[in-house]
Amino acid sequence: MEVLTAISKVGIYVIFGVTLLGAMMAVTLRNIFHAALSLALTLIGVAAVFFVLRAEFLGAVQILLYVGGIMILVIFTVMLTTRIGDRTIPTSNHQQWPVLIGALLLLLYFVRMIGKTPWSIKSELAVVSAVQIGKSLVSTFIFPFELTAVILVAILIGTVILAKSDEGEEKS
Repeated sequence: MEVLTAISKVGIYVIFGVTLLGAMMAVTLRNIFHAALSLALTLIGVAAVFFVLRAEFLGAVQILLYVGGIMILVIFTVMLTTRIGDRTIPTSNHQQWPVLIGALLLLLYFVRMIGKTPWSIKSELAVVSAVQIGKSLVSTFIFPFELTAVILVAILIGTVILAKSDEGEEKS
């Protein structure tokens, strides 16, 4: 049994590492298409973490909504926008060091707060069914649910506008 436990711990750390690597690549790659694919890898890694934590419903929703829906919109936007790969558009800025310092300070703060928090461990698992989650989405959490729908529609409209503006520039 100790071998299986060790293998499962290594597997979890591999999932965490791949997720973190995908996130780092998503914000550091200069090619926006590759950055979008790295973001998809990150979202799949988050879904894998949900599966490891036995939250299968959330993992499936993560894959369906974020990887299947939003990432498809992002990739279509990148593919429909022809001028986004233009060499004259600057792909870096001078805010890298302040952002890195801010991120490290935030990480330090989170590690400190996690260390100070008294974690109570329950022996029984709280079981929440998909029906309860669905009822919560259309009652308690209706505003974030509808806001997500509005954001998806805005992304789709933005994609069409960007594609139309690129077609007009190519013809002239």
